Amino acid sequence: MRPIIRIDVELLRNVIPTGCSSLDGLLGGGIPIEKISLVYGEAETGKSTFAIQCAVNCARIGYKTMYIDSDDTFSTRRLSQIAHHDSEKVSPSIILVKPATFQEQALAIDHLDEYMTKRVGLVVVDTITSLYRVEIGGRRETFSLNRELNRQVACLAQAAITHKMAVLITSQVRSAFADGTVSLEPVATRVLKFWSDPVLDFKQTDQARVMKAHLEEPSKRKQAAACYLAVEKSGISNYDR
Repeated sequence: MRPIIRIDVELLRNVIPTGCSSLDGLLGGGIPIEKISLVYGEAETGKSTFAIQCAVNCARIGYKTMYIDSDDTFSTRRLSQIAHHDSEKVSPSIILVKPATFQEQALAIDHLDEYMTKRVGLVVVDTITSLYRVEIGGRRETFSLNRELNRQVACLAQAAITHKMAVLITSQVRSAFADGTVSLEPVATRVLKFWSDPVLDFKQTDQARVMKAHLEEPSKRKQAAACYLAVEKSGISNYDR
């Protein structure tokens, strides 16, 4: 059974706890309200597990989550595994929307105000670049798609401030070439990183189901930080090497 993590009640006014103490330590308590938090990484690095876990912990402190599942990865079975003993109590607090196209994703974001109440503490978009990439591979121009993605993320940023809630977005990655080296960065990295703080990079390690979470260095922090995570059936937890 996952250990009970005690949360500072005063801190809850500013964050949504992740349910993983090492991640909460990196983030200063959890996912911050009035901001967009970005998590990116390769497939099977725990991004969706993390998003569902944040939604579960949001419910546990008495708030609802608007969960936009743009990658068709949300699973009621996974939710039950992560929520475990209180899944029946948690489930009604997660409002699930499953857009099938980039245009439907835009509509879901544009109509957020219809769902917003004081009880909504978190909006998740997982994965915000999935349907965008489908369009990129089609007939539409890249410039117009980038402009539309930027508009959607800007709307989320404004909603976070207006409704005093947290926003969590996840992204796929692409290879970037610079100075003869190859690195991984978020799809549409300029758009997503412009609007997001904090930014977490989930990386695979040489151990199965063990990931490294790297907090990228915003200008206001003196140094970046990282921690190791175990991705299990019950969710994401601390990993002590």
